Amino acid sequence: MAQDLLTTREVAKVLGVGTTSIKRWADSGLLRCVKTPGGHRRFPRDAVEEFMARHRHQSDGTVTIPSPGHSDTFIGELTNGVPAEVVVRKLEAQRREKGSWAAVAEGMTDVLEEIGRSWARGDISVIQEHIASERLSRAFSRCADSLERHSDAPVAAVMLAEADEHTLGLHLLELCLREAGWNVYWIGRKTPIHFACEFIVSHHVQLLAVSASEYSRDSASLADQAARLGHACRKRGIPLLLGGSGLWPEKPNYGHRMRSFAALRSWLSEYRRP
Repeated sequence: MAQDLLTTREVAKVLGVGTTSIKRWADSGLLRCVKTPGGHRRFPRDAVEEFMARHRHQSDGTVTIPSPGHSDTFIGELTNGVPAEVVVRKLEAQRREKGSWAAVAEGMTDVLEEIGRSWARGDISVIQEHIASERLSRAFSRCADSLERHSDAPVAAVMLAEADEHTLGLHLLELCLREAGWNVYWIGRKTPIHFACEFIVSHHVQLLAVSASEYSRDSASLADQAARLGHACRKRGIPLLLGGSGLWPEKPNYGHRMRSFAALRSWLSEYRRP
């Protein structure tokens, strides 16, 4: 009898969390999975049931995996408009505790997902969700601006995939790059791919990093964008990093698929410019 295997999205629905959490738990060994020949994760149903049994909340049967340092109180403060300087202090405290902005970013993905789930459940209004996002955006920018810049540092360009609107992951990406000693051109969102390709070819950029959130579900469009950006980066001889939970190609023809901020930090530490 064939083993009952679930997709990442199916497991996320069963556990009531986002797909990013499922992928992170799988990569860390918390949640057992297998890989298809195409590189997709598949989860044996018994592994999911074992995971639920280990992490089941006693009072109501829900699965709860706490995020160290990021409590419901913090999310409540964000949705109620806590000043950005307070958020900055909390983030900087996390940086001191965890040792790197990449580690902070890993934990923050849980916070971002929980804010989205709270809005989807109706626990917070769309206005509160926007307030929380605005506070985090300002705090991430202030943390990045506090890092020392060097005129001779390599330059990375960061942008969102076309049609993606969610910049918080891009802010975290900038923090990780800045901490690793890179200067950053913020290309941002709503930049047509052909303009991004022209920019890469004509400007002094040593790396392009593109983020696609879990809301970027058009795999054909993302494959086309990856191919066009990959062509421009290959022409310049620079790396292309494809990050976020969007449906990028599992194995792009050119570039690297980054599945976590920990993987990004590892890649940056090992990368040696030509």
